[in-house]
Amino acid sequence: MPDPACYPPPLRPRVIAIANQKGGVGKTTTAINLATALAAAGHPVTLLDLDPQGNASTGLGLPADKRSPGSYALLMEGRPLAELTRATGIPDFTIVPSDQDLAGAEIELVGLARREFRLRDALLATHHTALLLLDCPPSLGLLTVNALVAADSVLVPLQCEFFALEGLSQLLRTLEAVRRGFNPNLTLHGIVLTMYDRRNNLSEQVAADVRAFFGDRVYETMIPRNIRLSEAPSHGKPALIYDFRSPGSQAYVRLAGELLRRERDMTEVVQ
Repeated sequence: MPDPACYPPPLRPRVIAIANQKGGVGKTTTAINLATALAAAGHPVTLLDLDPQGNASTGLGLPADKRSPGSYALLMEGRPLAELTRATGIPDFTIVPSDQDLAGAEIELVGLARREFRLRDALLATHHTALLLLDCPPSLGLLTVNALVAADSVLVPLQCEFFALEGLSQLLRTLEAVRRGFNPNLTLHGIVLTMYDRRNNLSEQVAADVRAFFGDRVYETMIPRNIRLSEAPSHGKPALIYDFRSPGSQAYVRLAGELLRRERDMTEVVQ
């Protein structure tokens, strides 16, 4: 009988957490539209909605009464990822929605063994090999910690305003704590500047300060303030479907290309 060591390890998804504990920075907008652009480029992607508010699920047109079982069942009940994914109507793009039970998960997790590893353990048990994006809640609670422990890397949307810089420093301290305690392989995939307005001097100054401090960890692509990005969720569609030609949609197309180049570079470094 062949030695089991001869077999390749089980395939698992490449996992990118989209996180920022500050709300209103374009995190869910980035999750939805980046996933759409990646799928359109031929890269199958699953979006896992870990935010109890369920904005990613709403933005993709999933009614609240059609979301269960969802991410709660994956995290707390050990249900297989493949059983929980739903079609979005966009080829190669599926979602695990946020269901109403997820709101109580923060409290339920507190008393569980390996509470920080629940999501990681669930994903290790899957053979789902698409790129997996995690839309995290706007906090640094146990749901976000589970995402960071399960992730290979973190993508941070950062609004171009002064107070966003303070929130970023707190998030980076959390990332370092997760590296030390739970996930030594976690990397910062990059920082995406959002809600950029070139007519606003503050936007220019924040962008310059972030680039001066973080260098090439900041994406070249910046997401502009754009009314179409704000309107699209109310129609249950990604902005790329709602208005592909809008500046916001085109920015996410460029962002997807930049992310794929970074993924390729990371893979080459590992090899």
